[in-house]
Amino acid sequence: MKQHLTTRGTRVSWVGLLNLMTVYFIWGSTYLAIRIAVRDGLGFPPFFLAASRVILAGSLLLLFAVLQRQRIRLNRTELIVLAISGSLLWVGGNGLVSWSEQKVSSGLAALIVGATPIFVALMESAIDRKIPSLLLVGSLLVGFGGIVILTFPVIRSGIRADVLSVIGLLAASFSWGAGSLLQSRNPVRISPFVSSGYQHLFGAFGLIILSLITRENFQSPPLDAWLAWGYLVVFGSIIAFTSFINVLQILPTNIVMTYSYVNPVIAVFLGWVILGERITVWTIAGTLLVLLGVWGVFRTRYKKSA
Repeated sequence: MKQHLTTRGTRVSWVGLLNLMTVYFIWGSTYLAIRIAVRDGLGFPPFFLAASRVILAGSLLLLFAVLQRQRIRLNRTELIVLAISGSLLWVGGNGLVSWSEQKVSSGLAALIVGATPIFVALMESAIDRKIPSLLLVGSLLVGFGGIVILTFPVIRSGIRADVLSVIGLLAASFSWGAGSLLQSRNPVRISPFVSSGYQHLFGAFGLIILSLITRENFQSPPLDAWLAWGYLVVFGSIIAFTSFINVLQILPTNIVMTYSYVNPVIAVFLGWVILGERITVWTIAGTLLVLLGVWGVFRTRYKKSA
């Protein structure tokens, strides 16, 4: 059996794939945790939730780095890359997902965010100034078609809060893709714990500002919301996000983005089992098209790397 995977012209150990598997399964469950923590305005305020979890997680990551005597001082380039990518990932990405999940189901949120590889492929084509292949164009069209089908019932309902939540999820997907692409194309020469810690704290700064601007009111959340918050800190922020940053430095961005295959499936299943979220014909059809589109994007990247 082969022990290495060839990407970016180099031999990469299976450590990269192990990190990717961690991202696959843990992040698939975080959509459920976010929904439990903020649903229907009965739990945490969304931006406060996101800010509090990343402040704690970022502080713990940097504390660990200090205890391990890792370099934590940033040069100017590292500061800029981590500040911008951290803001895109945590403020635009996770913050908007938390805000949107007040109204939409965890499964729908995961499925829309699952289209992130499609946005990444579009951005890479624009940055590289390359005409996309027919397979990539077809994959993008199929993926966007899936998004339309998934969101059509919500948009048709005409409920303003739900429509705004869908728009927020699309913006979150774009922001997360942009942050991932920036991180991948500008790798920093520090450990994943340090880079992840700083990104958490930079993101927390932006989330606190949003929480203050929107005048969020903190109320006493129920026990299940607190348990969800703890899960998001330990598993979603520290373990999975550090694995995500690590794997971005090992595997190509489009391959890393294939976590979108698994995340929505896990999120939809958990939402159905635990919260009783409905799975409709629209959900199934849209899911298949989104996953088919993401598969096409991955296939295009695989051919380029072969």
